[in-house]
Amino acid sequence: MNIAVTQYRHVDEMRPWSDREHLLECVAVTPEAADVMTFTFKPNKPGLWFRYLPGQFVTLEIPVGPEPVMRTYTLSSSPSRPYTVAVTVKAQKESIGTRWMFDNMKPGITLKAFGPLGDFSYAKHPGKKYLFVSAGSGVTPMMSMTRDLSDRAPDSDITFLNCARSPDDIIFRWELEAKARDMPNFQLGFIIEQLGRGQLWSGLKGRIDKAKIALLAPDFLDRTVFCCGPAPFMATVREALEGAGFDMAQYHEEAFQPVKAEPLVVVADHADGEQATKVTFAMSGKDGLCAPGHTVLQAARASGVRIGAACESGLCGTCKVMKLSGEVEMDHNGGILDDEIDEGYILACCSRPKTDIEIEA
Repeated sequence: MNIAVTQYRHVDEMRPWSDREHLLECVAVTPEAADVMTFTFKPNKPGLWFRYLPGQFVTLEIPVGPEPVMRTYTLSSSPSRPYTVAVTVKAQKESIGTRWMFDNMKPGITLKAFGPLGDFSYAKHPGKKYLFVSAGSGVTPMMSMTRDLSDRAPDSDITFLNCARSPDDIIFRWELEAKARDMPNFQLGFIIEQLGRGQLWSGLKGRIDKAKIALLAPDFLDRTVFCCGPAPFMATVREALEGAGFDMAQYHEEAFQPVKAEPLVVVADHADGEQATKVTFAMSGKDGLCAPGHTVLQAARASGVRIGAACESGLCGTCKVMKLSGEVEMDHNGGILDDEIDEGYILACCSRPKTDIEIEA
């Protein structure tokens, strides 16, 4: 029997994975809870290691059919263990890309990836003490930060609050309980909404509120807070903290909701004299028009040119393209770096032409 032997290399003998486009190879699929899976990847080429911030996200191109879909997932892994990365995802009833991963992803399959990106990280917003508050799959960036701090600074002062529908729905429960035993200043609190028949639970029940936060984290006013979960959940946490007089400059939240694609637009000259701008798609060999106020991405769709996009709000960076000529107004949310802008890149989803432009698409 032939056994593959991996050549040992120190990290300083390897090249870091950059924030450009990559191929990732699946190496493991791990069930975590009902409809929750962790997918672990390695670089598809040897000699690379992963460099990112705990809490950042990547966008995966998922081959669901003739046209792949772009889905953005937070990395649940820790950059302190740089040889693999992992995403932990929950499949909803309406899931398309995630459901494909559940049904088809297995070791050896490769996916195109973009990133990592994002500012939701203690590395960007350091504090002396942390309060991590999450619900559902919003636990993933908190897990990445906790794993990283556990390796780098195991004496870090962390209070970790997680809300779930039932005890069986708590993601990473056993690892978190191990952290509570191993890390001297790690406090763990769970809040569950309901109990099934025969389930035992001695912790808090119901929905999160100011009283439960104060009970599980009495010194929350002195902590730097990171919050992630469904929008109503985060709104409740914000209101509770604001009502208690918390300094909201120390509050950080992560919310990522892809938006629906804009409909195709047939562009004509406007009656008020404002003219459409010309968009030349160099690689596709096509020309299109962009209506005043519309984005390069909308113009591309109307012209039958495909530019990958996930969030469509200037956050994920998936729609990054090179602008070869012309001027645009770009209003992004962190999905592109300053040096990339200097090189000539734009985000198609949030760039509006000011003149005729040419892009590499």
